[in-house]
Amino acid sequence: MATDTRAAGGRWDALLFARVDLASLAVFRIAFGLLMAFAMLRFLAKGWVREFLVGPTFHFPYAGFEWVRPLPDFWMHAHFVGLAVLALCVAAGLFYRVSSALFCVGFTYAELIDKTNYLNHYYLLTLVSALMAMMPLHRAWSLDAWRNPALRAATAPAWSLNLLRFQTGVVWLFAGLAKLNADWLLHAQPLRIWLNARSDLPLVGPWLAEPWVAYAASWFGAAYDLGIVFLLLHRRTRALGLVLVVVFHLLTAVLFPTIGMFPWVMMVLSLLFLEPDWPRRWLRACGPVEAPAAPAVRRPPWLAALVGAYALVQVALPLRQHFTGRNSGWDYAGFNFAWNVMLIEKTGHVEFSALNQRTGLRRRLDPRAWFTPRQLTYLALDPDMIRCAARHLAATLVPDERLEVLSVATLNGRPSQPMMSFTVAGDGVSNPPETVVPLLK
Repeated sequence: MATDTRAAGGRWDALLFARVDLASLAVFRIAFGLLMAFAMLRFLAKGWVREFLVGPTFHFPYAGFEWVRPLPDFWMHAHFVGLAVLALCVAAGLFYRVSSALFCVGFTYAELIDKTNYLNHYYLLTLVSALMAMMPLHRAWSLDAWRNPALRAATAPAWSLNLLRFQTGVVWLFAGLAKLNADWLLHAQPLRIWLNARSDLPLVGPWLAEPWVAYAASWFGAAYDLGIVFLLLHRRTRALGLVLVVVFHLLTAVLFPTIGMFPWVMMVLSLLFLEPDWPRRWLRACGPVEAPAAPAVRRPPWLAALVGAYALVQVALPLRQHFTGRNSGWDYAGFNFAWNVMLIEKTGHVEFSALNQRTGLRRRLDPRAWFTPRQLTYLALDPDMIRCAARHLAATLVPDERLEVLSVATLNGRPSQPMMSFTVAGDGVSNPPETVVPLLK
């Protein structure tokens, strides 16, 4: 037993404190920074700063972050220009620690303004940029190392590489586990809906309308998410894994353009699974490459506990939805921050009306007066947002009026059915309680 304990401790120590070539992490830093700069400029070019952040008169806050508000129009646009500049600084390794930390804080701030803007890869970018701010990825191939030769190093502690690999693996593995359900495997939903909608594509369109293609894609997608990490970790299967990463994510980018930057983010993250010295070996083929001496190994006593705590949180958050006993795609309990990637096709409709309890007269409220069309699309799907909208509208009622709320939705091709029905008084108290109707099988 003592020998096993020492062996386990030695493996854990190696995962954290062994030295790995810094070259692959430096290339990842460059690729990630350039991709983020492009993403920020794309956000500006498409007019999303005004449409998603500045334009709405009401924002749906995250619990505990109600104080987060958008800046005025000019400064919100300047904020995204600043994020693009910070991302370029990350890529160049210029003031790297400060640039990484400021990018993480600035991007997270924009993400917290409105829940309707949540995307899995936005959350992932917050996590990755936060991790990068704590890692010495600027000690090679950076302007910081050029300005300060004493900073240069050829290696980095293994936890830097392994924690980024772990975070990437968590995304794939939990995305695969979430697909092990009847909708995905037995009914090929929602891929049957999505692929059929792309049947107008040239050449491949008629194939996409075939039911068997949706079933094949569903099973392959689940197998890919569950197995790709293991293919990338083993040297003999790594080349196959990389080919699958590129082919799979290019296909998803073409077939499902609404998922945005997610395929490109995952392709950049897959570079972390290559041998740590691969860029140096490529450069060495073109001529001799001098590698600076490795710095002394530092073993902060708190690092193992911090890495372990982070790993536990990243495993616990996706697992929480599996202990509710309900379909999280219907009531959204634990659905976000759990890597439910491309898992549901849900549409909904919500009606708000004001009932005068003294006269019995009812007037229908047009939510477009308070919310943007995009916000209405998303709030009709999320019970928490419906509650938030109801409390906001109830505060606008005249005396003796109560707000009546009725929402219906459909999930993965099921018939439309009621999701919530309740009333809210002007003081925000609902009767009956705001509960979600169980999903019909």
